[in-house]
Amino acid sequence: MDLRSELLKSIWYGFTALDLEKSGKVSKSQLKVLSHNLCTVLSIPHDPVALEEHFRDDDDGPVSSQGYMPYLNKYILDKVIEGSFIKENVDELCWTLTAKKNYQTDKTSSTVLPEKDAFRLWCLFNFLSEDKYPLVMVPDEVEYLLKKICMGMSIEFNCVELEDFFSQDSVQQSGITVWVFLAMMNSGKITRGIEKSIISMAIEEVYREIVGDVLKEGYLWKKGQLRRNWKERWFTLRPSNLSYYTGEDRKDCQGNIVLDGNCCVEVLPDRDGKRCMFCLKTLSKTYEMSASDTKQRQEWTTAIQTAIRLHVEGKTSLHKDLKMKRREQREQREKRQQAKEEELHRLRALQEERERKLAELDLLKEAQKQAQALLEQDEQRRRQQHEQLQRALEVQLREAEEARVSMQAEMALKEEEAERQRKRIQELEEMQKRLEEALQQEIKARRDEEAFRYAQAGLLAEEEEKMKALMRLQEEQEEYILKTQREKQELKQEMEAKSRSLDEAQRQLEEVRANRHRVDQDVVAAQRKLRQASTNVKHWNVQMNRLMRPIGPGEKRPSLGSSFSSFQIPTQRDPGLRLRRRSGSEDQDEESKENVDTRAGCDLEKRHSHASNGDMDIP
Repeated sequence: MDLRSELLKSIWYGFTALDLEKSGKVSKSQLKVLSHNLCTVLSIPHDPVALEEHFRDDDDGPVSSQGYMPYLNKYILDKVIEGSFIKENVDELCWTLTAKKNYQTDKTSSTVLPEKDAFRLWCLFNFLSEDKYPLVMVPDEVEYLLKKICMGMSIEFNCVELEDFFSQDSVQQSGITVWVFLAMMNSGKITRGIEKSIISMAIEEVYREIVGDVLKEGYLWKKGQLRRNWKERWFTLRPSNLSYYTGEDRKDCQGNIVLDGNCCVEVLPDRDGKRCMFCLKTLSKTYEMSASDTKQRQEWTTAIQTAIRLHVEGKTSLHKDLKMKRREQREQREKRQQAKEEELHRLRALQEERERKLAELDLLKEAQKQAQALLEQDEQRRRQQHEQLQRALEVQLREAEEARVSMQAEMALKEEEAERQRKRIQELEEMQKRLEEALQQEIKARRDEEAFRYAQAGLLAEEEEKMKALMRLQEEQEEYILKTQREKQELKQEMEAKSRSLDEAQRQLEEVRANRHRVDQDVVAAQRKLRQASTNVKHWNVQMNRLMRPIGPGEKRPSLGSSFSSFQIPTQRDPGLRLRRRSGSEDQDEESKENVDTRAGCDLEKRHSHASNGDMDIP
């Protein structure tokens, strides 16, 4: 970016500040005043005649017909000589004009920057803005400038807030104006919690570095050329020279070292009590200097080498070169992005074309399938028509043949009809008999079937009852299993008590067995007595029956062999019968008692064996 472009950016702000209606037109009187002030700050001699000629009151002057730019280029910018004026004065003039109209801030706010800092930010914005009007600064350059300012304040730049700021408005993503940039700086989002003095120092440092082309500044110890003593000086490095002053205010310049391609910088070993030494060699002199530490020496030597390189390459500003490189990188990135988008668009178009062709191919395949189906349908229809015609002809031939055969057989049938009728009557009679027999058999079969059904229903009912009984038995078995498990649990809990009562149960068992043995002996004796009594009763009954019969005159006494033949069944009042019944009931009581004792002994043995099994189950 040359000097003319830099001046035009500042003058553009002054011109737009005079355009109150934003129509692109400014009154001639205001342009006359602006041109006069520009000639003053640019150190251009005034030409009152040409000035009055171009700014006549009528509408025939060059400014009226051709605009202000031809006059500005011909009578002002073409006469500018670089180095004959101070560019900062031009910037201050244009800033004064545009700030009155566009830069309105709240003076009471604690985050508002001072006027001097706002002016320097405005100059930095003009330097980093694009070469298109209206002037805007792209987000990459905004981020670069804010990073430089944060680096000067020794804080870390937060990119999230800047991204949030740009994401709020899609228009700002292509670039922001200087007034939006100043409003963002005055909002305090970037400089939150930092003193204004630190912010001002950082802005001034960045301003001097970018706009003032200062590559590096700082204190260094310099060895004198005549006295050879060491003095601390404030050095300012630019691409063309290295100046040194007595203090930071840069009021008293002690010397200026011109840099060219014949200069070089070398690192020196420590000596004379100085450390971190290096020297700058020119064609005529060698300047020895000492930095505060190794890092500072490295930064200074690198900066001086950069300045020499820029001079050799014919470049006057490092940041102009860096700006052009960043712009080229953005353009290359945009080209790559555009090429990528074009490639994606081309691929998308190819994909759409491919899909369209596939769709057409599918349509062709579908049409081919439909045509094939139509052909198959036509062929099938023709085949069906041919088959129907052939079948119709065959039917007609068959009907004709059948008619001929039927005509021939009709006479024979009529002759045989009478014989068949007679045979038919006989067959019907026989069939009637067979049908009657079949009817009887069917009736019998129905009855048998009904009896079988009743039997089957009984079996089904019995089976259902057995199934219910089986289900009840299964439920009882499950309940018994649950009960057995509970009893087993209780037996486990009462094992100690049962173990103590085991001996007592065994003793009682022995007693029961002894009692049972005695009872068995008593039962045997009772049975023996019962049999004896029964024999006696029978004998008594015989004697009684004999006595109950009256003895007639002349009746002989029957023999013993005929006593059984005259035996009669005793009545219920017969005392012998009652005695036998009593003895029979006593026998049954004895047997039931014996069965009870036997069952009790078996139950006790089972409980004992169950208890023993319970003892075995204990882990």
